[in-house]
Amino acid sequence: MHTTTAGFSPEQLAALSAPLDRAKVQTRQQAGRSLAYLEGWQAIAEANRIFGFDGWQRETIALACVNQSERSIGRDGRSGWGVTYTARVRIRVGAVIREGSGAGHGIDADLGQAHESALKEAETDAMKRALMTFGNPFGLALYDKQQRQVTSPSSSTPPNTRHRLTAQRPGAVSNAKAEGGLEPLDAATVQTILATVRRLPRPELEGFTKAFRKRFQVPAEATSIADRINQRRHHDWIEAFLLQHRPRTVAATSG
Repeated sequence: MHTTTAGFSPEQLAALSAPLDRAKVQTRQQAGRSLAYLEGWQAIAEANRIFGFDGWQRETIALACVNQSERSIGRDGRSGWGVTYTARVRIRVGAVIREGSGAGHGIDADLGQAHESALKEAETDAMKRALMTFGNPFGLALYDKQQRQVTSPSSSTPPNTRHRLTAQRPGAVSNAKAEGGLEPLDAATVQTILATVRRLPRPELEGFTKAFRKRFQVPAEATSIADRINQRRHHDWIEAFLLQHRPRTVAATSG
């Protein structure tokens, strides 16, 4: 395959310069205005899609707790903790290295949970900022106030580019169902996912189950999520979750 001097293939360069699919953009209210952003798992899924599952690396090179204080939480004003972390993450794609800094905040009655929430948010924020420098699919287009490079799902990727990307994946389904991640998983893949998830330590397994239920709106009356893991989007989200929650290697710690 022909590659550029930067190490990216023509297909990868086309994907990196393509407009951002608006269907992947989330919004939240902050300081009285609407803020558009990409979720952490979405950024990881895009990196896997464009660079390959084994084509990029993420490393936390700095992680520091910059605040820990008691505070009241909830409407009843019960005692709790507020924690803030800062992080710096390095992304390596071949010979290309990008870094990003981020911050995360955790509020919980349990001090340990507050720390866990804050440091995960800080790492995710830093990772997204590092990936953003690669192009529109990672949220660069959102920094333009007019969002001229954020388009509807039907026009976000040029047809010829979409064909080249899917053609490289064995068994890829190039239709609207596949584009939305709704294509079914085969039984072997489902069993592999379930086996991997069941090996998680109990606290992480409980966190995974809670996050999956929230992300895919699993009804509270459903006693198990095992039978809910059956589509490509579930596979991609779980892979991103496991990557974000794997043991951390911190090369340098400030503070």
